[in-house]
Order: sequence, then structure tokens, then C-alpha cells
Amino acid sequence: MTRILPGIIAMAAIVVASNILVQFLFGQWLTWGAFTYPLAFLVTDVMNRVYGASVARKVVFAGFVTGVICSFIGTQIQGEFGPLVTWRIAIGSGIAFLTAQLLDVAVFNRLREGVWWRAPLASTLIGSTVDTALFFTIAFSATLVFLEPANDVSWAGEVLPMLGVGPDAPLWVSLAVADWGVKLALALIALVPFRLIVGRMTARVA
Repeated sequence: MTRILPGIIAMAAIVVASNILVQFLFGQWLTWGAFTYPLAFLVTDVMNRVYGASVARKVVFAGFVTGVICSFIGTQIQGEFGPLVTWRIAIGSGIAFLTAQLLDVAVFNRLREGVWWRAPLASTLIGSTVDTALFFTIAFSATLVFLEPANDVSWAGEVLPMLGVGPDAPLWVSLAVADWGVKLALALIALVPFRLIVGRMTARVA
């Protein structure tokens, strides 16, 4: 347990920070949480590389429990426009996190014998794509309004040029595309700390 405690603490810290920072906008299409949440994939991949898939899954479940607790607390706190976290966002966040992270572990494990960068890059890209699709669809799509009828998400369905310049699309689609773009960029950038952290941790384990 001691050996994976740093991974659990790091994952919990990222989830908590992301739940807080998602409330603050960065420009028109992103929140600050978009820049912290993708680091969860880095933690998962490092633990997978150093300790294996079983340990990585334990870290994922620790992050999931932390996220559930944060979401529940958020649903009980009233902000200017209602609860800080709606039940649709809580459900979307939980399902997206657990599905994407476990998929990340599975893909990484399948590719772990290849060149060092292939497993973390492929698993993060696939996991991030699934995460974005699940979260934004569950949280904001008009087709799933039955999940929380009292929650008015009509603002997210406003049709605008995608990212302000592209074809017309619901606002939530633009938010999803922007979020996905950040995740893809960070997946590439994260290869550097992944290589460094794994090298240091592997030396200690050896």
C-alpha cells in the first residue's frame, strides 16, 4: 500500500483541484479544470508502467471515490444559479472518469511491450476522447434531459458557430471540442514528465 500511496494522493489532488477549477472560466470555451484534469491520465499511466495494471486500477478507483465525494458536496452547495454541481454533471463526471481511466489502463497494458511512448500516448488519446464524449453528452445534451428534468440546460443547446468560427453547432459541442483539444495537446506534453517520473521511480523500485 505504501508504494502506491503517492499515486493515490496525486490522483485525489488532481480530482479535487479539477472539481474546484472547473468553476472558473479560461477564455470563452474552457475552464481552468481543463488543464488539470488530463493529468489524471499521467498518474494512471505512470502507476501502470511502474507497478502494473492492477495497481493502476486501484489508483483509478481511489480517484473515482474522491470525485464522487466532491460531486456530492458540490450538489449540496448553492451558488448564484443553483447548486455548484448539478446531478447531471455529477453523473457524467463519474461515468466518464471511471470508463475513460479503466479504458486507459486496458489500452496501456495491451501496448506496454512496445516502444516506451506508444502505450501512454495511445491510451491517453483514446481515454481522453471517450471521457470528453461521455461527460459532455451526459451533462449537457438535450436528448438526456430526463436524467434531471428540473435542470435547465437549454443554454448549452444554443446553436452557435463552433468555437466561434466553424459550422453551427450546440454550445456544448464547442465546449467539448475545446476540452478535447486541450487533452490531446497535454497528452503529447505529458510524455516528457512520464519518461522522467517513470525513470526515477523504476530506479527506486530496482
